[in-house]
Amino acid sequence: MANLRCCADTCAYNTELLCCKGEITVGGPQADCSGKTCCESFSEKRGENLTSGTSHACPTISIDCEASKCRYNFNYKCTAEKVTINGSGAKGSQETACSTFEEK
Repeated sequence: MANLRCCADTCAYNTELLCCKGEITVGGPQADCSGKTCCESFSEKRGENLTSGTSHACPTISIDCEASKCRYNFNYKCTAEKVTINGSGAKGSQETACSTFEEK
């Protein structure tokens, strides 16, 4: 479980920079840099107060990772202690990125 900071402020799962989804998936199987990753679990917020997922956000979260070239990927699980997902103003998952990505 990683400490997750979510900067994708337009995501329905984002609550005060934390995620209330319970677990996320970072995509980018061929990624060789942060910009080629994304949060596949991103869902654009619609309406005033829409949130999805669990009833409360948690600072730690399970992260499945498809970025096989990332040094923190071990059997498709993220092993980083701290993870930041960027994507301020994102309208889709491709406008997000895992800034913690480091190529092996």
